[in-house]
Amino acid sequence: MASSSLNFPLFALSLILLSTSLTTTNATFSEEVSEAIALKRMEKTTHLHFYFHDILSGKNPTAVKIAGAKDTPVMAFGSTFMIDDPLTEGRELTSKLIGKAQGMYAFAAQNSLPEFLMVINYEFVEGKYNGSSFSLLGRNPVLNDVREMPVVGGSGLFRLARGYALAHTVWFDVKTKDTTVDYNVYLVHY
Repeated sequence: MASSSLNFPLFALSLILLSTSLTTTNATFSEEVSEAIALKRMEKTTHLHFYFHDILSGKNPTAVKIAGAKDTPVMAFGSTFMIDDPLTEGRELTSKLIGKAQGMYAFAAQNSLPEFLMVINYEFVEGKYNGSSFSLLGRNPVLNDVREMPVVGGSGLFRLARGYALAHTVWFDVKTKDTTVDYNVYLVHY
Protein backbone atom coordinates (compact mmCIF):
# COMPACT_ATOMS: atom_id res chain seq x y z
CA MET A 1 0.00 0.00 0.00
CA ALA A 2 2.85 2.35 0.74
CA SER A 3 4.25 1.92 -2.79
CA SER A 4 0.95 2.93 -4.52
CA SER A 5 0.67 6.10 -2.42
CA LEU A 6 4.25 6.99 -3.42
CA ASN A 7 3.47 6.46 -7.14
CA PHE A 8 0.55 8.92 -7.17
CA PRO A 9 2.64 12.02 -6.24
CA LEU A 10 5.28 11.02 -8.82
CA PHE A 11 2.55 10.58 -11.44
CA ALA A 12 1.01 13.99 -10.57
CA LEU A 13 4.41 15.68 -10.66
CA SER A 14 5.11 14.10 -14.07
CA LEU A 15 1.81 15.43 -15.44
CA ILE A 16 2.52 18.94 -14.17
CA LEU A 17 6.01 18.98 -15.69
CA LEU A 18 4.72 17.62 -19.01
CA SER A 19 1.94 20.20 -19.28
CA THR A 20 4.37 23.02 -18.43
CA SER A 21 6.82 21.94 -21.11
CA LEU A 22 4.03 21.73 -23.70
CA THR A 23 2.87 25.24 -22.88
CA THR A 24 6.29 26.83 -23.13
CA THR A 25 7.22 25.19 -26.43
CA ASN A 26 4.06 26.53 -28.12
CA ALA A 27 4.51 30.11 -26.88
CA THR A 28 6.84 31.43 -29.60
CA PHE A 29 6.45 34.94 -30.91
CA SER A 30 8.27 34.42 -34.23
CA GLU A 31 8.81 31.81 -36.85
CA GLU A 32 10.89 31.42 -40.00
CA VAL A 33 9.09 31.93 -43.30
CA SER A 34 9.69 29.02 -45.63
CA GLU A 35 11.99 29.61 -48.59
CA ALA A 36 9.25 28.46 -50.97
CA ILE A 37 7.07 31.41 -49.93
CA ALA A 38 9.95 33.88 -50.10
CA LEU A 39 11.01 32.72 -53.58
CA LYS A 40 7.50 33.15 -55.02
CA ARG A 41 7.63 36.88 -54.23
CA MET A 42 9.96 38.57 -56.68
CA GLU A 43 11.28 42.03 -55.96
CA LYS A 44 10.19 44.85 -58.26
CA THR A 45 11.58 48.33 -58.76
CA THR A 46 9.08 51.12 -59.29
CA HIS A 47 9.91 54.67 -60.39
CA LEU A 48 7.43 57.35 -59.29
CA HIS A 49 7.46 60.93 -60.55
CA PHE A 50 5.23 63.59 -59.01
CA TYR A 51 5.12 67.12 -57.61
CA PHE A 52 4.89 68.07 -53.92
CA HIS A 53 3.21 71.39 -53.04
CA ASP A 54 4.02 72.91 -49.62
CA ILE A 55 1.69 75.86 -49.03
CA LEU A 56 2.18 78.08 -45.98
CA SER A 57 0.03 81.02 -47.20
CA GLY A 58 -3.65 81.69 -47.75
CA LYS A 59 -6.82 80.57 -45.99
CA ASN A 60 -6.08 76.82 -46.23
CA PRO A 61 -2.35 76.26 -45.78
CA THR A 62 -1.11 72.70 -46.18
CA ALA A 63 1.84 73.29 -43.83
CA VAL A 64 1.43 74.76 -40.35
CA LYS A 65 4.14 75.67 -37.84
CA ILE A 66 3.56 73.60 -34.68
CA ALA A 67 6.78 74.28 -32.72
CA GLY A 68 9.67 76.69 -32.51
CA ALA A 69 10.80 79.81 -30.73
CA LYS A 70 8.34 82.73 -30.90
CA ASP A 71 10.84 85.51 -31.51
CA THR A 72 12.61 83.87 -34.46
CA PRO A 73 11.83 83.89 -38.18
CA VAL A 74 9.42 81.26 -39.50
CA MET A 75 12.34 79.37 -40.99
CA ALA A 76 14.82 79.05 -38.13
CA PHE A 77 16.46 76.24 -36.17
CA GLY A 78 13.80 74.28 -34.26
CA SER A 79 10.84 75.43 -36.35
CA THR A 80 8.65 72.37 -36.94
CA PHE A 81 5.82 72.08 -39.43
CA MET A 82 2.97 69.56 -39.69
CA ILE A 83 1.96 68.96 -43.31
CA ASP A 84 -0.86 67.56 -45.39
CA ASP A 85 0.55 68.52 -48.80
CA PRO A 86 -0.98 67.63 -52.15
CA LEU A 87 0.96 65.47 -54.59
CA THR A 88 0.12 66.15 -58.22
CA GLU A 89 0.81 64.54 -61.56
CA GLY A 90 2.00 67.81 -63.11
CA ARG A 91 3.93 70.84 -61.91
CA GLU A 92 0.88 73.07 -61.41
CA LEU A 93 -1.13 72.84 -58.19
CA THR A 94 -4.25 72.57 -60.36
CA SER A 95 -2.84 69.40 -61.98
CA LYS A 96 -4.43 66.01 -61.23
CA LEU A 97 -4.20 65.11 -57.52
CA ILE A 98 -2.54 61.70 -57.11
CA GLY A 99 -1.83 61.65 -53.37
CA LYS A 100 -0.94 63.39 -50.12
CA ALA A 101 2.29 63.87 -48.21
CA GLN A 102 1.43 63.74 -44.50
CA GLY A 103 3.88 64.14 -41.65
CA MET A 104 6.30 66.76 -40.48
CA TYR A 105 9.57 68.49 -41.17
CA ALA A 106 11.78 70.50 -38.86
CA PHE A 107 14.69 72.88 -39.31
CA ALA A 108 17.48 70.76 -37.89
CA ALA A 109 20.65 72.75 -38.68
CA GLN A 110 21.93 75.55 -36.46
CA ASN A 111 24.00 77.16 -39.21
CA SER A 112 22.55 79.66 -41.66
CA LEU A 113 21.84 77.02 -44.32
CA PRO A 114 18.39 75.44 -43.92
CA GLU A 115 18.38 71.66 -43.55
CA PHE A 116 15.19 69.79 -42.73
CA LEU A 117 14.61 66.56 -40.91
CA MET A 118 11.79 64.98 -42.95
CA VAL A 119 9.39 62.42 -41.43
CA ILE A 120 6.68 61.97 -44.06
CA ASN A 121 4.27 59.35 -45.45
CA TYR A 122 3.44 59.68 -49.14
CA GLU A 123 0.02 58.13 -49.70
CA PHE A 124 -1.49 57.67 -53.14
CA VAL A 125 -5.19 58.11 -53.91
CA GLU A 126 -5.22 57.49 -57.65
CA GLY A 127 -4.77 54.64 -60.11
CA LYS A 128 -2.89 51.41 -59.53
CA TYR A 129 -1.27 52.62 -56.28
CA ASN A 130 -4.49 53.92 -54.66
CA GLY A 131 -4.25 53.16 -50.92
CA SER A 132 -0.53 52.38 -51.03
CA SER A 133 2.13 54.51 -49.37
CA PHE A 134 5.83 54.80 -48.67
CA SER A 135 7.63 56.49 -45.78
CA LEU A 136 10.57 58.84 -46.01
CA LEU A 137 12.86 59.65 -43.09
CA GLY A 138 15.97 61.70 -43.63
CA ARG A 139 17.92 64.91 -44.00
CA ASN A 140 16.90 67.42 -46.68
CA PRO A 141 19.50 70.17 -47.34
CA VAL A 142 16.97 72.36 -49.18
CA LEU A 143 19.48 74.71 -50.85
CA ASN A 144 21.09 71.83 -52.76
CA ASP A 145 19.78 71.56 -56.31
CA VAL A 146 18.97 67.85 -55.91
CA ARG A 147 18.58 66.18 -52.53
CA GLU A 148 18.58 62.43 -51.88
CA MET A 149 16.56 61.02 -48.99
CA PRO A 150 15.99 57.41 -47.91
CA VAL A 151 12.71 55.51 -48.19
CA VAL A 152 12.36 53.42 -45.02
CA GLY A 153 9.16 51.44 -45.58
CA GLY A 154 5.77 51.24 -47.16
CA SER A 155 2.31 49.73 -47.17
CA GLY A 156 -0.14 48.27 -49.67
CA LEU A 157 1.61 47.56 -52.98
CA PHE A 158 4.74 49.13 -51.47
CA ARG A 159 4.88 46.78 -48.46
CA LEU A 160 8.50 46.27 -47.31
CA ALA A 161 9.63 49.11 -49.61
CA ARG A 162 13.11 50.51 -49.51
CA GLY A 163 14.77 52.95 -51.83
CA TYR A 164 15.45 56.63 -52.25
CA ALA A 165 13.80 59.87 -53.28
CA LEU A 166 15.42 62.65 -55.30
CA ALA A 167 13.90 66.07 -54.65
CA HIS A 168 14.43 69.20 -56.76
CA THR A 169 12.76 72.52 -55.94
CA VAL A 170 11.13 73.92 -59.09
CA TRP A 171 9.38 76.93 -57.54
CA PHE A 172 9.77 78.93 -54.32
CA ASP A 173 8.00 82.17 -53.37
CA VAL A 174 10.34 84.19 -51.13
CA LYS A 175 7.46 86.21 -49.65
CA THR A 176 4.95 83.41 -48.83
CA LYS A 177 7.47 80.52 -48.53
CA ASP A 178 5.15 78.40 -50.75
CA THR A 179 7.15 75.73 -52.58
CA THR A 180 6.77 73.18 -55.37
CA VAL A 181 9.19 70.25 -55.40
CA ASP A 182 9.75 67.75 -58.22
CA TYR A 183 10.15 64.19 -56.80
CA ASN A 184 11.66 61.15 -58.48
CA VAL A 185 11.32 58.12 -56.21
CA TYR A 186 12.82 54.67 -56.75
CA LEU A 187 11.24 51.90 -54.67
CA VAL A 188 12.28 48.27 -54.35
CA HIS A 189 9.32 46.22 -53.10
CA TYR A 190 7.48 42.93 -53.54
